[in-house]
Amino acid sequence: MTSLPERLADISRSAGVRSAYGDPVQVDGVTLIPVALVYYGFGGGEGDSAATGSGSGGGGGGASLPIGAYVKSGTTARFEPNVISLLAVGIPFVWVAGKTIARIIRALKR
Repeated sequence: MTSLPERLADISRSAGVRSAYGDPVQVDGVTLIPVALVYYGFGGGEGDSAATGSGSGGGGGGASLPIGAYVKSGTTARFEPNVISLLAVGIPFVWVAGKTIARIIRALKR
């Protein structure tokens, strides 16, 4: 049985450029390269207490958000964003920014 650090090392090796940029796809003479925002996180813990007993744990996770694709036709290349994903990321950001600005204005009025 492999240890947790060895497993995490195996998983994180695949979390490189290949995770963010997909394999090129040819469609009618146009090359598409999908692009995604990819992030991973891992954690672990261990404890020993006479009152609660002993314990340990660990976990990890990751997410991938498709943000668009590079489109190459002929000698030109351009980035085509995935508008739905950008809105999914942008709306919470705008909400948090609005709340922050409102608190700053309220604090300055006092």
